[in-house]
Amino acid sequence: MMLGVSTYCLMDTPLQDALERLSAITSLVEVVDEGPHFVHDTSLFECYSADIVLHAPYHGMNIACLFESIREATVKVMTDCFSVAAEIGAGVVMHPGYYAWEQEREQADRQFKKSLKELCDAARELSVTFWFENMGDMHFFNLQTPEDLDLIENCGFALDTGHAHINHCLPGFLQTGFSHMHIHDNYGRKDTHSPVGEGDIDFIPVMAALRRNHASAVIEVKSFDGVKKSIRALEIM
Repeated sequence: MMLGVSTYCLMDTPLQDALERLSAITSLVEVVDEGPHFVHDTSLFECYSADIVLHAPYHGMNIACLFESIREATVKVMTDCFSVAAEIGAGVVMHPGYYAWEQEREQADRQFKKSLKELCDAARELSVTFWFENMGDMHFFNLQTPEDLDLIENCGFALDTGHAHINHCLPGFLQTGFSHMHIHDNYGRKDTHSPVGEGDIDFIPVMAALRRNHASAVIEVKSFDGVKKSIRALEIM
């Protein structure tokens, strides 16, 4: 099984250079589509044969925001990302939004549902596949446990192993029908995005579930050396 790699490990490197380094070791690259790796020009991808996934922008984004202007702007950023993905034949990973106060949970859920319909309509029109990623132990973020999956209805799910481990529910998530995976390790306390083996996640059942679901997967750690270490560790599982 060929594991992909996220450009997260090379955020201090221009996107073109990151694509060159990663396409030399994998046939699947997930681009963190914000900051120094924001995709301004899709022609950049014409030089590479690797399949591409885009991680939609997430800083400052909230598809469940109670302020309608912010929710609408966030959906616009997401659908712009869909348009880029359609041009290059990429899937898209996105965050599921959050609510600011516990008392606003129901209102935020309604805002999320509104965004969900708009995103599904846009994805259908552009023939783009997208997945919602589960979040770590962050107050008021949506989709932290398997019980929260009903929120995204029939949309695709991207399982983040490190986030699930922090919330002590990775075994439950491994029983779900995920389509994409982010692989990184930790000790169940902080979201360190550590290489495989530098935490206490048992990756044997993780890899078994990945094969069972025939899902795509990318290693999402902080350094290029950490990527290589993770690949070596996972190759024997």
